[in-house]
Amino acid sequence: MPCIPPAGAALSRRILSIATRHSVAISRSFHFSPSNAAIAHPVTAHGPPPKAPSAGLEYNELMRPQDGNELHTRTAKPTPLNKRFWKSVDVKIKPEGDYQVLLDTRPVRTPAKDVLYIPPTKPHLAHLIALEWDVMTSAQQALKNHMIPLTSLAARAADIIREDANGETTTRDQIVKTAMRYLETDTLLCWVPEKNDYSVEEVDEHGRRPESLREAQMRVAKNVISFLSTMVWPGIEIRPILDSESILPVSQTQATNDIIKQWIFGLQAHDLAALERGILASKSLLVAVRLVSEWSENLRHVQRQNQKKFGIEEAAEASSLEVKWQTDMWGEVEDTHDVDKEDLKRQLGSVIVLVSGVTK
Repeated sequence: MPCIPPAGAALSRRILSIATRHSVAISRSFHFSPSNAAIAHPVTAHGPPPKAPSAGLEYNELMRPQDGNELHTRTAKPTPLNKRFWKSVDVKIKPEGDYQVLLDTRPVRTPAKDVLYIPPTKPHLAHLIALEWDVMTSAQQALKNHMIPLTSLAARAADIIREDANGETTTRDQIVKTAMRYLETDTLLCWVPEKNDYSVEEVDEHGRRPESLREAQMRVAKNVISFLSTMVWPGIEIRPILDSESILPVSQTQATNDIIKQWIFGLQAHDLAALERGILASKSLLVAVRLVSEWSENLRHVQRQNQKKFGIEEAAEASSLEVKWQTDMWGEVEDTHDVDKEDLKRQLGSVIVLVSGVTK
């Protein structure tokens, strides 16, 4: 009779067999490759090794000790634009009567490389341009328009004069197009609705109600429009862009647009360049036209005798009336509102300097 092993022994042998096959499968799943030795390639470069990198000029300035000890670092050589290549600035009168601004003996030129001539009736403009160049410490500053606002304006006028002499109207057409685009959204004609979050219902201790923003906008706008519709464009109708009920802007009539286009296109070169600067600074065609009309030597026929009531302060207030109304109520943000206000006045002041003149 054969000997039958117990059930437990059979089970143990079966488990051992399965484990053995599983370990073999695991060992076969790993692959090992022999490591390759590194290959040393021959050196084919000739000459000395390259120089070590050096820190930039800004790093050297930051790392320069404050106690007087010198830091031995490599510094970059200054470029010609980092220094001033002229010693003196002078204003010279040409035999024809025009003014020139000289850097030593070299005249200031426009971006088109033409000599910049200032009309005989604008000596103040010539001397202020000379002052711009006299306070510079490097030629690099002359590449920034905000450092030479009057020089850039005079150069813009010179470009218009050159185009006029050649029978070209490229710049004039461009300025007219820009001006009419600003008229469509003129800041002087955008009034807040009659009932809005800015309405003032409270009264002060004297029982008087403060002027609302809409009332201030209407007061300033009507003053400017009254001057333009009587002195500059007699009989013209200028309508507010947004009325009390509409949510879409209202366009001016075609007759109004045609009269304004023709007037802008016919301006003298210096007046046209100044008008462009005034529009871009104030975001208002009407404010810029009022400012140029009040101060231009070529528009004396529309000026009231000894009654200039629209200068830098008035133009700045008209073009930023909402900001002024808000800051009067809630206060200014230091180094923001005050800086923007002074920059606006600087640009509007350059408009007055460019267009005004003396009688010869």
